[in-house]
Amino acid sequence: MGLGSDRVVVVTGASRGAGKGIATALGETGATVYVTGRTRHEGDAPLPGTVYATAEEITRRGGNGVPVVLDHGDDEQVRGLFDRVSADHGRLDILVNNALALPDGLTDKGPFWAKPLSLLSLLDVGMRSSYVSTYYAAPLLISGGGGLVVNTSSFGGTCYMHGPAYGMGKAAVDKMAHDMAVDFRSSNVAVVSLWMGLLETERTRAAFAADPAAYDGLAATAESPEFVGRVIDALARDPKLMQRSGRVLIGAELAAEFGVTDTGGRRPPSHRPFLGDPPAFSDAVID
Repeated sequence: MGLGSDRVVVVTGASRGAGKGIATALGETGATVYVTGRTRHEGDAPLPGTVYATAEEITRRGGNGVPVVLDHGDDEQVRGLFDRVSADHGRLDILVNNALALPDGLTDKGPFWAKPLSLLSLLDVGMRSSYVSTYYAAPLLISGGGGLVVNTSSFGGTCYMHGPAYGMGKAAVDKMAHDMAVDFRSSNVAVVSLWMGLLETERTRAAFAADPAAYDGLAATAESPEFVGRVIDALARDPKLMQRSGRVLIGAELAAEFGVTDTGGRRPPSHRPFLGDPPAFSDAVID
């Protein structure tokens, strides 16, 4: 797997938020980073950010940002992305599955039957899209002699967070990482699910401003999106990476282990004490 300036990376869902931060942090290492998303122009989405702006920021920081406008709900568009990476480089070092539909009503209070059925869209762009991207990326990861797949996830995989639709999606990508790791192991490709903490994204900053009391104390512990990218960079460099494959890992805990700090030298805490432990999966393999 390439390190630093010779890395080839794909980060899905990178117009803004976690994806943008991850992509720019990995771009700072000198990598070529393909960033995907649907937003072409400012104003096309309620929140700021475009795939082009993310790619430009990656290049400004010393990497090579490659914008790819696509809908992760369309399998053919996704296949086209990896066909392009194959034609350009013939390999892929890191895939970050971050694309996620965030439908209206997700964080509304109340039981699931009082929320829109459209919440299930996050199982299409989220759970299913992570599978599809990894499916098409697999030959490129293997041809490079080894690589890393990261599914971005959260404590919502085991605790109640925003209701069952969100929980299903996160639990699914966690288990997906475990099972894909079994298939990839002989190819030296690691697959992990990475639990992020509360992220200081465009969306959460708006929420902080709208209801400061609701986030009192939490805002100070928020992770920057770039922090997640720094953790992924350190994980990819870990000589014991394959020993972690198939596991659900907590970003803040990996950062403490690797000596990674957030912007401004901050050290965000792990939320394990009050949100719970990652799942432990069986070692049994039934083909």
